Amino acid sequence: MKRVLSTWMAAAALGAAATAADAALLDQVKQKGFVQCGVTQGLPGFSSPDDKGNWTGLDVDYCRAMAAAIFDDPTKVRYTPLTAKDRFTALQSGEIDVLSRNTTWTLSRDTSLGLNFAGIIYYDGQGFMIRKDKKVSSALELSGASICTQTGTTTELNVADFFRARNMKYEVVSFTTADETIKAYDAGRCDVFTSDVSQLYSMRLKLAKTADHIVLPEIISKEPLGPLVRHGDDQWFDIAKWVLFALINAEELNVTQKNLDEQVKSSNPELKRLLGTEGNFGEQLGLTRDWVVRIIKHVGNYGEIFERNVGASSPLGIERGLNRLWTKGGLQYAPPVR
Repeated sequence: MKRVLSTWMAAAALGAAATAADAALLDQVKQKGFVQCGVTQGLPGFSSPDDKGNWTGLDVDYCRAMAAAIFDDPTKVRYTPLTAKDRFTALQSGEIDVLSRNTTWTLSRDTSLGLNFAGIIYYDGQGFMIRKDKKVSSALELSGASICTQTGTTTELNVADFFRARNMKYEVVSFTTADETIKAYDAGRCDVFTSDVSQLYSMRLKLAKTADHIVLPEIISKEPLGPLVRHGDDQWFDIAKWVLFALINAEELNVTQKNLDEQVKSSNPELKRLLGTEGNFGEQLGLTRDWVVRIIKHVGNYGEIFERNVGASSPLGIERGLNRLWTKGGLQYAPPVR
């Protein structure tokens, strides 16, 4: 009995210590007055600065949503541009509070880096881009090709798996940054550029003659992309998850920037819980009751964010595909607020 009691007391002490640690990061963020967000060094549609240093993109809007939920101000974010190689170290060291940088969720990253994925903001897959004048219509015709890729990413392993499984020869030409990789491809230093399909569409905008290049139809991998936080900050982890879930739930329940004021008045129980007119769900996260209202007011729902950054009417022109809501044949699905 004494041993059981002692074990219980030790566990309770650890739990109390963990709770104190868990609350620390949110308190620190509030005290300094901004969220430090790790992003790419420039990937149009996802995270990219303009000539005045203003950042936009799908991943950027997630960071803005975090700031909106905490501060009721989406501008209270500072951005740290990171290479693929440096991104995890920056989060592990505390240089950034959240990493929102088109990062693939894998088992090893989830278990060996001391990091947690908050969810999947974009369902992607790896593909290939090639010049039209190569007269190639399928990745199965790429035997013997030289392939430009970025180090520190999952793309190198995926390429190896694809070619070796089919006994096809290939040569990898790797570079540290995405810009170096696409410049090398544009200069003709390799035959093919490979990355996540979303990134292929994004980087194609940087080529000298965009229309001269095509994305081949094959998708050779699963690339579920999402934001990350450090292990041990459970409250911060909860906030990171539920900000993403709020964006998805808001689209499913048809809460938009335009109709937000009307939806707040709704008697629909799901809307009342989501928008804070019933229950104390925001307070359970350490936020205010109207935390979702703040997010939608300043940033919009998931569908609005997708469309303006990477959707069919954006320069990238990407169809929703797997990123449609589950109610519309896609994979985007969020736990309920209740």
